[in-house]
Amino acid sequence: MKSVLLITALLLSIQLAGQTARADVGPVTGLPMPRFVSLKASEANVRRGPSKTHRIDWIFKRRDMPLRVIAEHGHWRRVEDRDGVGGWLHYSLISGVRTIIIDEDAVELRRKPMTDAPVAAMLERGVVARLNECTTDWCSMRADGYRGWAPKSSFWGVERAEIID
Repeated sequence: MKSVLLITALLLSIQLAGQTARADVGPVTGLPMPRFVSLKASEANVRRGPSKTHRIDWIFKRRDMPLRVIAEHGHWRRVEDRDGVGGWLHYSLISGVRTIIIDEDAVELRRKPMTDAPVAAMLERGVVARLNECTTDWCSMRADGYRGWAPKSSFWGVERAEIID
């Protein structure tokens, strides 16, 4: 009797562990969820549901804007922007290219990931930059011909614990 209960408990824990792991990836793509992407198009209809028959709630109008994918359904991805505003976009309108958007009034883009490193440029709130790599606390990026490092706390588009090589 004890062995039957032990085997049942073991099988149940294996099944639950499998469900937990699957919850962290998209059911369509198998890619991590949530994940960051960027807007490929210069204009994209954001719909209330995952099909063209659903109402357009608004239009994203900023190419390369970072977005977070939070759900998948067929060829549709539910996304949100840095303000948590979002909806459903067709997958052809997004790119896996990583970008970030500056959240502070002025961010010093430094030549090295150190607070005392020389400043390469100043980035204003709302600037979109292309992400290159991230350490625990800093990310390397490019914006308008400038390259450098900024602290993760100064922008939106990466998870705080995310490391990118």
